[in-house]
Amino acid sequence: MGVVTPQKAAFDAPLRLRSGATLPGFELAYETYGTLNATRSNAVLVCHALNASHHVAGAYADQPDEVGWWDNLVGPGKPLDTERFFVIGVNNLGGCHGSTGPMSINPATGRPWGGDFPVVTVEDWVDSQALLADRLGVECFAAVMGGSLGAMQALHWALAYPTRIRHALVIASTPRLSAQNIAFNEVARQAITTDPDFHGGHYYDRGVVPMRGLRIARMIGHITYLSDEAMMTKFGRLLRRGVPGFDFDIDFEVESYLRYQGDKFSSYFDANTYLRITKALDYFDPAAEFGGDLSAALARAQAAFLVVSFKSDWRFAPARSREIVRALLDNRRILSYVELDAPGGHDAFLMDDPRYHGALRAYFDNIER
Repeated sequence: MGVVTPQKAAFDAPLRLRSGATLPGFELAYETYGTLNATRSNAVLVCHALNASHHVAGAYADQPDEVGWWDNLVGPGKPLDTERFFVIGVNNLGGCHGSTGPMSINPATGRPWGGDFPVVTVEDWVDSQALLADRLGVECFAAVMGGSLGAMQALHWALAYPTRIRHALVIASTPRLSAQNIAFNEVARQAITTDPDFHGGHYYDRGVVPMRGLRIARMIGHITYLSDEAMMTKFGRLLRRGVPGFDFDIDFEVESYLRYQGDKFSSYFDANTYLRITKALDYFDPAAEFGGDLSAALARAQAAFLVVSFKSDWRFAPARSREIVRALLDNRRILSYVELDAPGGHDAFLMDDPRYHGALRAYFDNIER
């Protein structure tokens, strides 16, 4: 993709959130790749998952090693070809990568929002993205896509703004979290909120970070992102020291990996953001206002859909994607469904599987601009 430059868009008008709270104004950090065509018909919005950001592809001039999280998919000649499409990545509200969030200054107090920043939802994110689309002159997206939590946003785009999206790519996702998934998120949140350095979310003022809780939250989450097969293939039961240490230091390679992931994550991600993003995951349920009837909820959609799932993904198993497929078929929507036997678990949507990328390339090749 080459060198890219992050941008910011400021919005002065208040934004009413689903919680009932109102943001007095906000900023969105975003990046674009490729060129918007004369008819403004080739824009593709890429929505990010839990710990990602607007930095979808390419690298920054001063950080050449910090490549975008979906760089293997987005760029010239790649499945989402930036020589054909104008691609937009946005950091969601409540994030910690440049958009307004808990680390931002609350204009009412002149201090960081911290724990006072309101809970945001998938619906709020999509509404703010629509405002950014207005600012960029995009009346209708050729496609909105994402994996996991990003796919929930793509699905909601098709419901909330049915005339502003022609295709929705819903990858490794679910129409709502199961009780087990909500439970995983709650354990992670408890790890953060019970950290002595959390201070009700106002740790910025105290010059501390609840790193212990954030490390544990990341370790819990990371276990759910990988399949048992992938973990066994990558780590097995290898002992770092060759023999058991009979202590509580690192024995197994998988322990080393999890601690590394936790340490790395806690060094750059904000705990308040983590709490809010996991709550957004928990709350998403488009069928809730239709008595649990997903088919009725998806009747609003007009877009064509590509739904992709991975058999090794036990967090958002293929059965959950098939719920979306059945509801779309009930509404006679144009639909393609791909279920891949890939070993990567939930994180397979980020990987280089040639069948997966081939399916996405074929789909984008058939999108009229």
